[in-house]
Amino acid sequence: MFSKLFGKKDTNTKPKAPEIMGLYLGGSFELDDLNLKLIEPLLTIDGAARQHIIQAVGEAHLDTGGKILRFYTDDDAFLQVVLDGGETESHITDVKLWYFYETKTVGSKQQWDQLINEQVSTPLYTLAGNTFNRVWDAIGDESPPVAMTEKTYELDGDVSETDQFVMLYEREINAQQSETLLVSAEEKIINNNHDRCLVISTGFDVLPADIKING
Repeated sequence: MFSKLFGKKDTNTKPKAPEIMGLYLGGSFELDDLNLKLIEPLLTIDGAARQHIIQAVGEAHLDTGGKILRFYTDDDAFLQVVLDGGETESHITDVKLWYFYETKTVGSKQQWDQLINEQVSTPLYTLAGNTFNRVWDAIGDESPPVAMTEKTYELDGDVSETDQFVMLYEREINAQQSETLLVSAEEKIINNNHDRCLVISTGFDVLPADIKING
């Protein structure tokens, strides 16, 4: 009322979550059922949903100049879109659907340091009886985790940041396709305390044509 009397305009100061391919915070999408039926028996995941509601959106800028967008869904999954050189759909280089496999709390600074230095990045990583090969290899004997900061936008307007130290792994599941493993040591400051965890996710490639935007 007072803003109207004195000529002030109400402004919406909530930061806007990134959007692309018709994907946006609060929206939904559907995946091609036939393709999932063909590939799912070969994957670590079981019972992947066909329809997803986007409950949060993450954004991380890479040192290479690229960007990662993550659309977190109601099925413990996130659709990840990687862009390089720009913000439009023509700059998309990779689209994957990821499912969270396991999250473990890191209880001490010593455990955190050991995780970063010894456990996130190894030449091979075994999960559920399958062996994955490290994708991001550096020149020399050591391939340290890749550091990035993800800004996450939630439906209630909350925005938070998480520092992540990640490594990517891969294994062939047939002549044309691979399953990908993401190992991430994640750290967030909550009430001046460090909240740390190890997050393991598995993913697979999704073609943009296999994604139907429901609105």
